[in-house]
Amino acid sequence: MKSTNLLKEMSWKEFERRKMETDLVIIPSGAFEVYGPHLPLGTDILVSQRISELLAENVNAIIGPALEVGESAMLDEFPGTITIKPESFKAYMNDTVQSLKKWGFKDFLFINTHVGNVPIITQIVDELLRTEDIRCAQVDYWRFLKTLDEGVIETGELAHAHASEAGTSVMMHLYPELCDLDNWINEPPNVENKYPDIHHYPKLSTITKSGTIGNATVATEEKGRELVDRSLDRIKTFLRQSWGYKNENNREDT
Repeated sequence: MKSTNLLKEMSWKEFERRKMETDLVIIPSGAFEVYGPHLPLGTDILVSQRISELLAENVNAIIGPALEVGESAMLDEFPGTITIKPESFKAYMNDTVQSLKKWGFKDFLFINTHVGNVPIITQIVDELLRTEDIRCAQVDYWRFLKTLDEGVIETGELAHAHASEAGTSVMMHLYPELCDLDNWINEPPNVENKYPDIHHYPKLSTITKSGTIGNATVATEEKGRELVDRSLDRIKTFLRQSWGYKNENNREDT
Protein backbone atom coordinates (compact mmCIF):
# COMPACT_ATOMS: atom_id res chain seq x y z
CA MET A 1 0.00 0.00 0.00
CA LYS A 2 1.28 3.43 -0.93
CA SER A 3 2.53 5.64 1.91
CA THR A 4 1.58 9.30 2.05
CA ASN A 5 4.88 10.20 3.74
CA LEU A 6 7.61 8.46 1.73
CA LEU A 7 9.25 10.84 -0.70
CA LYS A 8 10.18 7.97 -3.01
CA GLU A 9 6.49 7.11 -3.50
CA MET A 10 5.37 10.67 -4.31
CA SER A 11 5.07 12.22 -7.74
CA TRP A 12 6.69 15.62 -8.06
CA LYS A 13 3.23 17.19 -7.91
CA GLU A 14 2.42 15.34 -4.69
CA PHE A 15 5.75 16.37 -3.22
CA GLU A 16 5.17 20.00 -4.15
CA ARG A 17 1.83 19.95 -2.35
CA ARG A 18 3.10 18.09 0.74
CA LYS A 19 6.18 20.27 1.06
CA MET A 20 3.92 23.29 1.59
CA GLU A 21 2.64 21.58 4.76
CA THR A 22 5.90 20.78 6.54
CA ASP A 23 9.56 21.73 6.97
CA LEU A 24 10.43 18.43 8.63
CA VAL A 25 12.24 15.62 6.84
CA ILE A 26 13.23 12.34 8.47
CA ILE A 27 16.29 10.55 7.12
CA PRO A 28 16.65 6.86 8.08
CA SER A 29 20.09 5.28 8.13
CA GLY A 30 21.38 1.92 9.27
CA ALA A 31 23.63 -0.90 8.21
CA PHE A 32 23.69 -4.17 6.27
CA GLU A 33 25.44 -6.62 8.55
CA VAL A 34 25.27 -9.82 10.56
CA TYR A 35 22.62 -9.61 13.27
CA GLY A 36 22.78 -13.02 14.85
CA PRO A 37 21.60 -16.26 13.24
CA HIS A 38 17.96 -15.36 13.87
CA LEU A 39 17.58 -11.85 12.45
CA PRO A 40 18.04 -10.51 8.90
CA LEU A 41 21.17 -8.75 7.68
CA GLY A 42 19.11 -5.61 7.14
CA THR A 43 17.82 -5.41 10.73
CA ASP A 44 19.33 -1.97 11.35
CA ILE A 45 17.87 -0.27 8.30
CA LEU A 46 14.55 -2.11 8.57
CA VAL A 47 14.07 -0.80 12.11
CA SER A 48 15.18 2.70 11.15
CA GLN A 49 12.75 2.86 8.25
CA ARG A 50 9.81 1.52 10.23
CA ILE A 51 10.39 3.87 13.17
CA SER A 52 10.58 6.75 10.68
CA GLU A 53 7.27 5.69 9.14
CA LEU A 54 5.51 5.40 12.49
CA LEU A 55 6.85 8.77 13.53
CA ALA A 56 5.88 10.51 10.30
CA GLU A 57 2.30 9.37 10.71
CA ASN A 58 2.05 11.52 13.85
CA VAL A 59 4.12 14.64 13.15
CA ASN A 60 3.42 15.45 9.48
CA ALA A 61 6.93 14.74 8.26
CA ILE A 62 8.24 13.57 4.91
CA ILE A 63 10.64 10.61 4.91
CA GLY A 64 13.63 11.17 2.69
CA PRO A 65 15.96 8.59 1.12
CA ALA A 66 17.18 5.83 3.42
CA LEU A 67 20.92 5.17 3.59
CA GLU A 68 20.89 1.41 3.93
CA VAL A 69 24.58 0.58 4.26
CA GLY A 70 27.06 1.89 6.83
CA GLU A 71 30.65 1.29 7.87
CA SER A 72 30.65 -2.29 9.21
CA ALA A 73 34.28 -3.31 8.84
CA MET A 74 34.47 -4.91 12.30
CA LEU A 75 31.72 -7.35 11.27
CA ASP A 76 32.88 -8.12 7.74
CA GLU A 77 34.09 -11.63 8.53
CA PHE A 78 30.44 -12.73 8.75
CA PRO A 79 28.82 -13.75 5.43
CA GLY A 80 26.58 -11.17 3.83
CA THR A 81 27.88 -8.14 5.70
CA ILE A 82 28.36 -5.14 3.41
CA THR A 83 30.46 -2.15 4.37
CA ILE A 84 31.27 1.20 2.80
CA LYS A 85 34.04 3.62 3.66
CA PRO A 86 33.20 6.45 6.08
CA GLU A 87 34.11 9.06 3.47
CA SER A 88 31.70 7.43 0.99
CA PHE A 89 28.90 7.44 3.54
CA LYS A 90 29.60 11.06 4.44
CA ALA A 91 29.62 12.20 0.82
CA TYR A 92 26.37 10.37 0.02
CA MET A 93 24.61 11.61 3.16
CA ASN A 94 25.83 15.15 2.65
CA ASP A 95 24.60 15.21 -0.95
CA THR A 96 21.24 13.86 0.20
CA VAL A 97 20.91 16.57 2.84
CA GLN A 98 21.95 19.30 0.41
CA SER A 99 19.34 18.15 -2.12
CA LEU A 100 16.61 18.15 0.52
CA LYS A 101 17.71 21.58 1.73
CA LYS A 102 17.41 22.86 -1.83
CA TRP A 103 13.70 21.99 -1.77
CA GLY A 104 13.11 24.00 1.37
CA PHE A 105 13.46 21.62 4.29
CA LYS A 106 14.70 23.35 7.42
CA ASP A 107 14.33 20.61 10.06
CA PHE A 108 16.33 17.39 9.67
CA LEU A 109 15.74 14.43 11.94
CA PHE A 110 18.14 11.50 11.48
CA ILE A 111 16.79 8.16 12.73
CA ASN A 112 19.96 6.11 12.84
CA THR A 113 20.39 2.51 13.99
CA HIS A 114 24.11 2.00 13.39
CA VAL A 115 26.70 3.31 15.84
CA GLY A 116 29.32 3.72 13.12
CA ASN A 117 27.15 6.31 11.38
CA VAL A 118 26.80 8.53 14.46
CA PRO A 119 30.05 10.55 14.21
CA ILE A 120 29.72 10.92 10.44
CA ILE A 121 26.22 12.37 10.71
CA THR A 122 27.46 14.63 13.50
CA GLN A 123 30.20 15.97 11.23
CA ILE A 124 27.64 16.80 8.53
CA VAL A 125 25.35 18.49 11.04
CA ASP A 126 28.20 20.53 12.52
CA GLU A 127 29.10 21.85 9.08
CA LEU A 128 25.49 22.70 8.25
CA LEU A 129 24.82 24.51 11.48
CA ARG A 130 27.80 26.82 10.96
CA THR A 131 26.17 28.54 8.00
CA GLU A 132 22.57 27.41 7.58
CA ASP A 133 19.35 28.49 9.27
CA ILE A 134 18.21 24.94 9.94
CA ARG A 135 17.70 22.57 12.86
CA CYS A 136 19.09 19.05 13.12
CA ALA A 137 18.74 16.17 15.57
CA GLN A 138 19.93 12.58 15.53
CA VAL A 139 18.40 9.61 17.33
CA ASP A 140 21.06 6.93 17.85
CA TYR A 141 18.25 4.42 18.19
CA TRP A 142 19.76 1.36 19.87
CA ARG A 143 21.64 3.49 22.42
CA PHE A 144 18.54 5.67 22.80
CA LEU A 145 16.53 2.62 23.94
CA LYS A 146 18.87 2.17 26.91
CA THR A 147 17.36 5.32 28.44
CA LEU A 148 13.82 3.96 28.10
CA ASP A 149 14.06 0.33 29.19
CA GLU A 150 13.23 0.49 32.90
CA GLY A 151 10.94 -2.38 33.85
CA VAL A 152 11.14 -3.93 30.39
CA ILE A 153 14.45 -5.73 29.90
CA GLU A 154 15.74 -8.62 32.03
CA THR A 155 19.39 -9.10 31.15
CA GLY A 156 20.99 -5.81 32.14
CA GLU A 157 23.57 -4.11 29.95
CA LEU A 158 23.85 -7.09 27.60
CA ALA A 159 20.18 -6.67 26.71
CA HIS A 160 21.34 -3.89 24.37
CA ALA A 161 24.31 -5.72 22.91
CA HIS A 162 24.33 -7.01 19.34
CA ALA A 163 21.16 -8.91 18.33
CA SER A 164 20.34 -9.47 21.99
CA GLU A 165 17.19 -9.05 24.09
CA ALA A 166 16.25 -5.49 23.12
CA GLY A 167 17.03 -5.67 19.42
CA THR A 168 15.35 -9.05 19.02
CA SER A 169 12.26 -7.84 20.90
CA VAL A 170 11.96 -4.79 18.66
CA MET A 171 12.22 -6.96 15.55
CA MET A 172 9.65 -9.41 16.92
CA HIS A 173 7.26 -6.47 17.23
CA LEU A 174 8.01 -4.69 13.96
CA TYR A 175 8.86 -7.61 11.66
CA PRO A 176 7.77 -10.91 13.24
CA GLU A 177 7.79 -12.62 9.86
CA LEU A 178 11.55 -12.00 9.55
CA CYS A 179 12.52 -13.45 12.94
CA ASP A 180 13.78 -17.04 12.89
CA LEU A 181 13.26 -17.99 16.51
CA ASP A 182 14.34 -21.57 15.90
CA ASN A 183 17.87 -20.20 15.63
CA TRP A 184 18.02 -17.58 18.36
CA ILE A 185 20.78 -18.02 20.88
CA ASN A 186 22.17 -17.06 24.26
CA GLU A 187 25.83 -16.21 23.71
CA PRO A 188 27.57 -13.88 26.17
CA PRO A 189 30.84 -12.35 24.94
CA ASN A 190 33.54 -15.00 24.95
CA VAL A 191 36.26 -12.59 26.08
CA GLU A 192 36.22 -10.18 28.99
CA ASN A 193 36.76 -6.54 28.17
CA LYS A 194 39.38 -5.61 30.77
CA TYR A 195 39.72 -2.06 29.44
CA PRO A 196 36.21 -0.62 28.95
CA ASP A 197 37.64 2.84 29.57
CA ILE A 198 39.81 2.65 26.44
CA HIS A 199 38.43 2.64 22.90
CA HIS A 200 39.81 -0.31 21.01
CA TYR A 201 38.52 -2.04 17.93
CA PRO A 202 38.38 -5.85 17.93
CA LYS A 203 36.67 -7.79 15.17
CA LEU A 204 33.22 -8.97 16.21
CA SER A 205 34.24 -12.54 15.40
CA THR A 206 36.69 -12.45 18.31
CA ILE A 207 33.80 -11.74 20.70
CA THR A 208 30.99 -13.90 19.31
CA LYS A 209 30.77 -16.83 16.92
CA SER A 210 27.10 -16.32 16.11
CA GLY A 211 26.88 -12.54 15.73
CA THR A 212 24.80 -12.37 18.93
CA ILE A 213 26.17 -10.85 22.12
CA GLY A 214 23.80 -11.60 24.97
CA ASN A 215 20.62 -13.58 25.43
CA ALA A 216 18.22 -13.22 22.53
CA THR A 217 16.01 -16.04 23.82
CA VAL A 218 14.36 -13.88 26.51
CA ALA A 219 13.08 -11.42 23.90
CA THR A 220 9.33 -11.03 23.45
CA GLU A 221 7.03 -9.12 21.14
CA GLU A 222 5.51 -7.40 24.17
CA LYS A 223 8.91 -6.02 25.22
CA GLY A 224 9.50 -4.81 21.70
CA ARG A 225 6.14 -3.06 21.54
CA GLU A 226 6.78 -1.28 24.84
CA LEU A 227 10.26 -0.15 23.79
CA VAL A 228 9.00 1.11 20.43
CA ASP A 229 6.05 2.93 22.00
CA ARG A 230 8.28 4.61 24.57
CA SER A 231 10.76 5.65 21.90
CA LEU A 232 8.07 7.16 19.68
CA ASP A 233 6.53 9.02 22.61
CA ARG A 234 9.92 10.45 23.56
CA ILE A 235 10.79 11.60 20.04
CA LYS A 236 7.33 13.13 19.54
CA THR A 237 7.68 14.98 22.83
CA PHE A 238 11.00 16.41 21.64
CA LEU A 239 9.53 17.50 18.32
CA ARG A 240 6.53 19.08 20.03
CA GLN A 241 8.32 20.85 22.86
CA SER A 242 11.62 21.76 21.19
CA TRP A 243 10.65 22.24 17.56
CA GLY A 244 6.96 23.09 17.84
CA TYR A 245 5.49 20.21 15.87
CA LYS A 246 2.05 19.41 17.23
CA ASN A 247 0.86 15.81 17.40
CA GLU A 248 -2.25 16.75 15.45
CA ASN A 249 -0.12 17.25 12.35
CA ASN A 250 0.35 20.99 12.20
CA ARG A 251 3.13 23.22 13.33
CA GLU A 252 2.99 25.94 15.93
CA ASP A 253 5.40 28.85 16.21
CA THR A 254 8.36 28.31 18.54
